[in-house]
Amino acid sequence: MRRHLEELVVPLGLVVAAALLGTLVSISTQTYFTDTLVKVSIVVALYVFIGNSGVLSFGHISFVALGAWTAGVLTVPTSEKPAIMPNLADFLVHRHASNVMSLVIAAVVGGIAAFIVGIPLMRLSGLAAGIATFGVLEITHNLLTYEERVGPGQNAFSSVPETTGLRQAGIAAVVCIVVAFVYSRSRFGRLLRATREDDAAARAVGTSVYRQRLIAFTVSGFLAGLAGGLYVHLLPVQVNSVYLDLTFITLAMLVVGGTTSLFGAVVGALAVSALDSWLAVAENGTSLFGWHIDLPPGTAEIVVGSLMAAVLILRPSGLTGGRELRLRGVPWRGSASRARA
Repeated sequence: MRRHLEELVVPLGLVVAAALLGTLVSISTQTYFTDTLVKVSIVVALYVFIGNSGVLSFGHISFVALGAWTAGVLTVPTSEKPAIMPNLADFLVHRHASNVMSLVIAAVVGGIAAFIVGIPLMRLSGLAAGIATFGVLEITHNLLTYEERVGPGQNAFSSVPETTGLRQAGIAAVVCIVVAFVYSRSRFGRLLRATREDDAAARAVGTSVYRQRLIAFTVSGFLAGLAGGLYVHLLPVQVNSVYLDLTFITLAMLVVGGTTSLFGAVVGALAVSALDSWLAVAENGTSLFGWHIDLPPGTAEIVVGSLMAAVLILRPSGLTGGRELRLRGVPWRGSASRARA
């Protein structure tokens, strides 16, 4: 057990280090660190399902969006809802929740939505599963865009308290990492990894692939909903903020870091987020070692996409090799032959 707990120390240490580093920079720059910690939560949510099952999902940002809409609607002051969201359903107009309660409800909504969606979809594998989850993303996007009874529609959320700071984002990232670790070390996580490594053998010993995938999908939806609640309390969110761009960048983070390890999910989120943030600044003009850099718009997406392609070609298991890192720096579990539960 001690050996397993050592694997938790490094991801938690990286998150704490990022949060502490964020306190040393200017207030304006702290936003980048806070955004990075929120993305850590999203990528860890992706890892819980994709990393343990080996099934690619393009639809997890749907649960981030539902979490954001839930927390956003619940925390807008009731006196301002009629002006901001005139078509909001009656039962939501007079509902209000505190910041923490809105995050809890957002997580629950994400988990319930994932469970409902997963009932039919978790019978699929491979390309069919990926396309089906992408369909869920499209349905959710259009629902939130045009159904103004559940939110602001195409307008951005306004009057939502900006309560997601370094501390709250850091605590949430820690919670997500701990939940992901506990799940991966549980009987359910081991059984799901067994189906990832040898589906036929897992079925032969009585493992229900469908059930194990549904459990993981629900847990990951819960964490994604929590991250969505954090996201809406950080930035003025509108429907396109939780759509294709966020899907691409978070999947890139998971792939670059290493899909099959919690350590890889955290490393990928921190590394790619740092690169993406710097490139975004460079597109508006910045200096590096005395050189003035002014990159053309869209450079960040091109660079991150190229990096993901390079990693897939040169190191398919990611920067971490898909391994967990123990406290003493000794890799313990690999992503291929050594990952069997």
